[in-house]
Formats: sequence, structure tokens, C-alpha cells
Amino acid sequence: MEQTFQILFNKFRQSTRASEDSCSKVATRLTDEVIRICQQSDRIQASGDVASWERNLANHRLNQCLRYYELGSNQGRIELQSTLSAIIYRYISPPGTSTSYRARLTLIEDFLQGFYAEALNAFRRENVLDAAYTPHTLLELSEYMAFCERYAKRRIPLPGRRSQQLIILRAQTFSQQQPNESAVDMTVVAEGGSADNDGEVQDSAVQQLRSILADQKPTHPDHSLRETIIKELIGYLEERQQSECIDYFVLRLKDCSANEIEHILGLTARQRDYLQQRFKYHLIRFALAHRWELVHQWLDADLERDLGLTPHKWQLFKDKLNSNQLKLLQLKQEGAAKATIAKTLACTPTQVDKQWFKLLELAWDLRNRSVSGSGLSKDE
Repeated sequence: MEQTFQILFNKFRQSTRASEDSCSKVATRLTDEVIRICQQSDRIQASGDVASWERNLANHRLNQCLRYYELGSNQGRIELQSTLSAIIYRYISPPGTSTSYRARLTLIEDFLQGFYAEALNAFRRENVLDAAYTPHTLLELSEYMAFCERYAKRRIPLPGRRSQQLIILRAQTFSQQQPNESAVDMTVVAEGGSADNDGEVQDSAVQQLRSILADQKPTHPDHSLRETIIKELIGYLEERQQSECIDYFVLRLKDCSANEIEHILGLTARQRDYLQQRFKYHLIRFALAHRWELVHQWLDADLERDLGLTPHKWQLFKDKLNSNQLKLLQLKQEGAAKATIAKTLACTPTQVDKQWFKLLELAWDLRNRSVSGSGLSKDE
């Protein structure tokens, strides 16, 4: 037990910016969970190699937690939402109705809000935490999101030697409890249309909902930054006459599936895949060259935050740079103008841009590299 705790604690200290106290608490909770599972599982106890199971389970939890940590609070929530939504999508639909794609997404969001609360209560209960406990640091949030994913995927035994994932059972119950009249097509409501034959919306609740949607003001603190990025990316694509990429981008913003994009744009699957790759190319150029400051600010990965790298990866990043690149990094951190940097490095402004693009690309790769190689082993 002590060995597992120490390995987890050391990995968190090495791979995150969390305080020693936070690393210790998370490592303790994960160790306790692993030990509890190994002790309560008849299959593990009968395997004859409990220590190996302990290492593997701890390694899995470590990698899950670090993956969410590296994604950050915003992208981590998006990733968790996407993972769970994909599992339950086919099960979220009120009985006896034909729910549109957008309406189903709304139901999924409603369901997941309740499920996250249930998972948090389970997290508190299983870790013997105070009833008012909530994650405060990024590491604690990452720990909770990783737990939430595992909790959702737990297999629940059913009659006839069958089993099902917990979140699917919850989703099925949620759908069965939805009254038929609540299955409102949000797209129709937002656009002012109606599913009634007479072309008029009779339900006053739907009328009220439409007014709320029309008058709703964004309250998220990052909303204006997000809207600026969207506007500038579209302008960037317009300058390069990439109208098809703009169409693809707009449909992705509307959460359209691949099949819906193909249908709307009249593309084959292969053509849609080619368009997706072309958009990805321009997106990378935009993110790493055209408006890198804006995008990195949105990602909490600007220069003030060491390009979003952990202390360990930040050192790895600097170790890979030559003397000119280190000087370029230093000048960028000092806020030097491009002309000043070019003069100092005896190169052209264009060459400064190219070199900085390479540095950002390297940092991007390090930041998003899988943490699977940082697992536990017998030698550690």
C-alpha cells in the first residue's frame, strides 16, 4: 500500500503543478480505492497475483487522472461530456416519440447534469468525504472527472447472468420518465417554427421557451473570447477563400454529426473526410501562427502559463531547443516586438514567425502527448 501511494504521489508531483498537499490527498484516495477493490474482489483474491492487479489498477487511475489534468478544466469537461454522451445517445429518447438530433442533445445535457451530481455524491461516499466537498484545484477536478467516467462505466449485474453499464441503466430510466409532451424540438422552437399542422404553436410553455432563447444573454466569462476566436477564424478562412471550410466549421459549432454534415453539404463520406482534414490544416495554422496568442489564452496555455506545460514537460521543452530558439523564447516572454526579435537574432520577421511556429508546434505536441508512458512498473 505504501509503495503504491509513493509511486502515485511522485508521479503527481512530477507531472502536475499541484501542491504537495493536494498530490498527497489525491494519491491517498486513489490508493485506498485500489486496495479496497483488490480486497473485495473474489476474482482478484483468487488470481494469486494481487500485487500485479494493484499495480495495474493504480496505473489506470493515474493515467486517467493525468489525461484530464493535461486537458484542463474546460477541455476536460468537454471530453467527459463527449465520452458519456456517446455511450447514452441511443438510449435517450422518450418512448413513442421521434426525437430530433438537437432535441436529443438537450435531453442528454439535462440527464448528465443530474448524473454528475449523483457521481459526486458517490465520490464523497466512497472516499468518506464531507457532504459539502467539491473539487477546488485542477488536480482534484481531474480526479473527480476520472472517477465520474469510471463510475458511469461500472457493470451492474442483471438477471440471466447479464450486466449493463450503470450510466445506460440511468439513461433508460430517465427516458422512461419523460412525458411525451416534453420532447420539444429545440431547433424548431429557436427558429420560431411549429410541428403543428396549422402552423401555430399552441403550447404557451413553448412560446415562453422561444422568448427565453431569443432574449438570452451569454453569461459565461469566456464567452466573448470564444466569440472573438470564432469570428477571427471565419475571417481567416474567408481571406483564403475557404468557403467550404467555413460551412464545415459552422455545422460543427452546431454539433452536427458526420452524417448530418454529409447530408447538408451534399458530400460523400470520403469528401467529408477530405474537407475535415483541410479544415484541420487551416485550424492548426490559425492556432499556431495567425492568432496564437488568442487561442493559447483560451486554452490557458499562454506564455505566462509556460504554454500550458507541466514543470516536467516545460523542462523537456526547453531541453529540446537550441541557443537561438531559447533566445527567441526569452524575447517572446519579455514581450519584445517582432522587429526587435528579428534584429537580435539576425534574421527576417518572416523567419521569426517560422521559428516561433515550430516552437509552438513542439509545445502543442508535448502538451497533448499521451501519458500512457508514465505508468507504474515493478522497478519504480
